[in-house]
Amino acid sequence: MSGCRRARLAEGDTNVSMTGTDGGFWGLLTAAERMGLSALGRDSTFARRATICVEGEPATYVFVLVNGWAKIFTVTEGGHEVVLALRGQGDIVGEIAGETTGHRTATVQAIEAVHALIVGYDRYSSFLDSNPGAARAYRRVMTQRWSDAAAMLRIRAVTSGAQRLARLLLDLAGRHGKANDGEIHVVMPLTQEELASLAGASRATVTRAYSDWRRRNLIRTGQRHITITDVAGLRQVAGQRT
Repeated sequence: MSGCRRARLAEGDTNVSMTGTDGGFWGLLTAAERMGLSALGRDSTFARRATICVEGEPATYVFVLVNGWAKIFTVTEGGHEVVLALRGQGDIVGEIAGETTGHRTATVQAIEAVHALIVGYDRYSSFLDSNPGAARAYRRVMTQRWSDAAAMLRIRAVTSGAQRLARLLLDLAGRHGKANDGEIHVVMPLTQEELASLAGASRATVTRAYSDWRRRNLIRTGQRHITITDVAGLRQVAGQRT
């Protein structure tokens, strides 16, 4: 495939399953729209830490994440990795570059095993043109992303790194967490360093915040997971209304 490094566990020519997927762009499509888009693409599985696409390569394909997590990042001239976004189940990635520069504007890497539907950009664009409902779903997703990006720019000027980290955890909990008895359990796909980069904070800030929040019984942490035990308390830390 041009424009992608397809390191993966396995790949076949079968269509993506239409069942068991919620959220994101994929979750907004009807069953018929999912089937139509699936017929245009290819079902692939990328191994944990596999590079899906590389910054600067031709943007000839888009990816719908049916399952799994991926991070979007760029590398500075000094070799420092900056995490730009986190994408999970149902999200679409890689389509922006096809509309703008024609080349990847960032690198996409699987954080864990990722099951994705890969569709040629031209086919994807034609699919939206011929399916108004899917086009509305895509516009809705893009509008939310731009809104989230604008909100992040606004709050960075008036919040601390710990507050932004708290907001990020609450956002992950709201989008992908599982609630149980007033607590929210989140499988954490990012390392503390990656969380710090995405929140615009330092690694030391993340370490101190976790220690403080555990002491105050706001969270519990474990290997690759976090449980928010006091949602209202964490919202107060984040500077949000409870």
